[in-house]
Amino acid sequence: MRKLWRFLAMLVAAALLAVTLGTLVPRPLWPAAAAGEGTRRILVLRNPIHTDIAIPVDDGVRRRFHFLADSGLPVDSPAARYFVFGRGGRAFYLETPTWSELKAVPVLKALTLDASVMHVDVAGAIAEPHPDVAGFDIDETHFSALLDYIQSSFRQGPNGPVAIDNAGYSSFDRFYEANGHFNALVGCNSWTAQALRAAGLRTGWWNPLPVSLEWSMRLYN
Repeated sequence: MRKLWRFLAMLVAAALLAVTLGTLVPRPLWPAAAAGEGTRRILVLRNPIHTDIAIPVDDGVRRRFHFLADSGLPVDSPAARYFVFGRGGRAFYLETPTWSELKAVPVLKALTLDASVMHVDVAGAIAEPHPDVAGFDIDETHFSALLDYIQSSFRQGPNGPVAIDNAGYSSFDRFYEANGHFNALVGCNSWTAQALRAAGLRTGWWNPLPVSLEWSMRLYN
């Protein structure tokens, strides 16, 4: 029994070390060359286990993500201010709309291997400053690169991104099939971190948790 506890303690210590190093070691290692003027403000939204990226809506963004309207989302509503994008495990995302509905099988799939999905919300105004909101100003070139990265995350069918039938928490959000598989070790927050790097920002080398991603964003941006 003593050996088991020692092994578990070593395992926890190794995990904490990995998360710490993943936060403190920047990616990329060196800052990029000076970019243009930061005219586009993007937001990172977080809860205890998940992060999303909020993109301000304008006509160009609506054209880029025109398939959202095809899925019935109110993208042309005067109240629409942001498209909020996130990636996650199919079972956990679709079967856990609230914490009270948490089930063992979706959690197990998230911790091992699952199909991945994209989740899109149409949101109104988002208050800043806020403890769960981080804002960044980026230039037009990096804004376009960020949109390219988000767009490439959607699995393409014959008619564009594939919406999942009857999947959504409200009339303002939809789920779509995503490229690749999902695992919690390189999950939703790793997707957010990679998107931020596409936007010219620096993150930690490995960010499995929202708190580690937040710390690294504060350190390097």
